Amino acid sequence: MQFQELIQIIKRESINNSFQQASDNIQNIIFNLNKIEIIPIISEIGAIPEFIDHDSTEEKLYTKVSDIILAKCFIELGLKANVLRERANCADVVAKSNYHNYSLIGDAKAFRLSRTAKNQKDFKVESMVHWRGDCDYSVLCCPYFQYPKTKSQIYGQAINGNVSLFSWEYLSILLQNDIVESEYLNLENLWNYSSVIANDTTVADMNLCFLNKQNKFLQEFINCSDKDFAILFNSFKNSIINRGENEIRYWENEINIINGYTREQAIKILIKSLKLNEKINAINSFINQLRG
Repeated sequence: MQFQELIQIIKRESINNSFQQASDNIQNIIFNLNKIEIIPIISEIGAIPEFIDHDSTEEKLYTKVSDIILAKCFIELGLKANVLRERANCADVVAKSNYHNYSLIGDAKAFRLSRTAKNQKDFKVESMVHWRGDCDYSVLCCPYFQYPKTKSQIYGQAINGNVSLFSWEYLSILLQNDIVESEYLNLENLWNYSSVIANDTTVADMNLCFLNKQNKFLQEFINCSDKDFAILFNSFKNSIINRGENEIRYWENEINIINGYTREQAIKILIKSLKLNEKINAINSFINQLRG
């Protein structure tokens, strides 16, 4: 499946069905894809398209689909995995090894390419420590190139709480290399890497980015040469660049449309976008209650 095909499915389902029914329908579609069909959308899902409105039903469904894809990746890696029904303050995905008696929670993240300023709260690393419950590991799956590049509290939080800072790109690499857990292959060390690196990290260096070390660990785990690993990451970079250029063209087109508005059209759209009438109605509703 190509990413644009998935986007059309999300758009259609968000219009025609309730959120839960749409989620169930899309999960059925994705869970019935084979590994070759799922790979093209794994590294794309981490970037929310700009044309999807903020806080819209479509954006909410897109976020849920990222959880579904994460669960599907765990399944393709040989684990049992389930997407949890919508609940507050808990993980979205739970997975369990079929062979090695461990379990994990997973949380999928997707960000807009236009939103570059992210803080540690956006990643919810500390929350994942609490969400783990009786499971052994916590796996946060983000777009690799959206992780902070040099220093961030999330690295110290991951080390202290043993939260795996995984990525969509890592999952794609594992599946492209036909990695599947078995009686003879244990993937546990992939989810436990933050604990491993904690043994070699001083307090002063706790918040430094350790992704380069993690890359090397993954490369050795799948027995991939430096050249082949570099080729894979360059392909991910090129894909993101292409997505970025498409998103820029979308906003440039929006600018051209706005430039064609009459004064009256521009005023109406601005009032609607700022939700001014909704704000007035909310205040009226409140003060009318006070008036009795």
